Amino acid sequence: MPVASPTIEILRAPAERMRGVAEIAARHSGEVDREGRFPQEAVDALKAERLLGVMVPKRFGGEGLSLIETAELCTILGQACGSTAMIYAMHQIKASSLVSHGGSSPWHADFMRELVEQQHLLASATTEGGIGGDLRNSICAVNVADGRFTLEKDATVISYGLYADAILVTCRRSPDAQSSDQSMVVVKRGDYTLDKTTGWDTLGMRGTCSEGFRLVSAGDAAQIFPQPFSEIAAQSMLSASHILWGAVWFGIAADAVARAQAYVRAAARKQPGSLPPGALRLAEVVAMLQDMKASVIAGVVRYEAAMSRPDELSSMGFAAEMNNLKVTTSQRAAQIVTHAMLITGLSGYKNDTPFSVGRHLRDVTSAAIMISNDRILSNTSNLLLVSRFDTSLVN
Repeated sequence: MPVASPTIEILRAPAERMRGVAEIAARHSGEVDREGRFPQEAVDALKAERLLGVMVPKRFGGEGLSLIETAELCTILGQACGSTAMIYAMHQIKASSLVSHGGSSPWHADFMRELVEQQHLLASATTEGGIGGDLRNSICAVNVADGRFTLEKDATVISYGLYADAILVTCRRSPDAQSSDQSMVVVKRGDYTLDKTTGWDTLGMRGTCSEGFRLVSAGDAAQIFPQPFSEIAAQSMLSASHILWGAVWFGIAADAVARAQAYVRAAARKQPGSLPPGALRLAEVVAMLQDMKASVIAGVVRYEAAMSRPDELSSMGFAAEMNNLKVTTSQRAAQIVTHAMLITGLSGYKNDTPFSVGRHLRDVTSAAIMISNDRILSNTSNLLLVSRFDTSLVN
C-alpha cells in the first residue's frame, strides 16, 4: 500500500484513521500469529494513514499528539492485533525520544521532518549480548573521528529490525567510557547492516519478529543525540515505554473482555429470565479492566505533571512510580485475560470460535518479561531505600 502524499491534508481525526487500520490488522492477526510473520498489511496501512509521525510537533510537519492521545491509538490497535500494536508502541517510544530531545539538534530536527514525510518506521537496539535487558549499560561503544562515527553491536533483540527504516542504538559514549556512560545514535537504512544471530519462535507477540542481530553501522557524527542517554531514558523513554506498553496491554485485555461479554450475552439469549453462570465473573473482570485503565491514565497524568520539571522526571521517586506502573499493568492484563477465559470456557480456549482468547493470553504473557518484572522490582526496591514514596493524590 503506497504512502499518502504529504501534501494531502489529513482531515480525519487520528483515532478514526486508526480504527480503519485496526480493521485491517484484525483481518490478518490470526495469520500473523500462526506464521510468526511481520504484519506488513497493517504497517502499510499505518503509513498510508500517516500515523507514524503523529507525535512529531507541528513545526516539523507532524500532528503534535500528546502521550495520552498516542496511548489511545495504541489501545485501539491493541484490540485488533497485539503484535501490530506493540510494533506501533515501540515505534512511538522512539519517536518520543526524538520529540523530547531532538528539537535543538539540526540533524535530528531534519530527521523528524523526514520521518513525517516518508513515514519511517523506527526500531530500537538497546539490549546487548552480555548485559541482557539492562538498557542502562552497554558493552559496545561508538567511535568518532573526522566528523564520522562507526559502531558495532551484538544486539540480542531488535524488534522488527529487518523491516525498520531507522534504528535508535544505545552504546558507550566512547571506547574508554564506563558502561553506564551512554549515547544514543539514529542509524538510517543504508547506514547499517544486520547479520541475524537469533530467531523468534515464541509463545506470543509472534508478529513483532524480535530477532537478534550483529549490527554494524557508520555515518555522520551529527546522528548521535547531543544529550547523554541517561537523560533520554529518564526524561522520555522510561515514561513513554511503560505508558504505551500499558495502553497496548489494556487494548488486548479490553478485547478479551468484549469477547467474554459477547459470550455471556449469547448464553443469556438462550435462557431468557435466568442469569448465565459467567455473568458474575463478567462483572468482576470489567471492574478489573476499569482498574487497569485508571492505572494507565494516572501514569499519563503523573508524567504530564512532571514534564516541565526535568529534575522531577529524573528523580528516584518518579522512576519508582513509572516502574510500578509497568509491573501492575503487565500483571493486571494477564489476570484479566485469564478471567475472560474462565468466563468463555472451552469456547474461549479453542482457537476457532468468535470467543477465542488464546492469542490474547499468549500475547500478554510477554508483558511480565518485556524488561523483566523481577529486574524492575529489584531496581524499584533500591530506589525506595533512598526515596520516599509520594502519598499525595495531587502531584
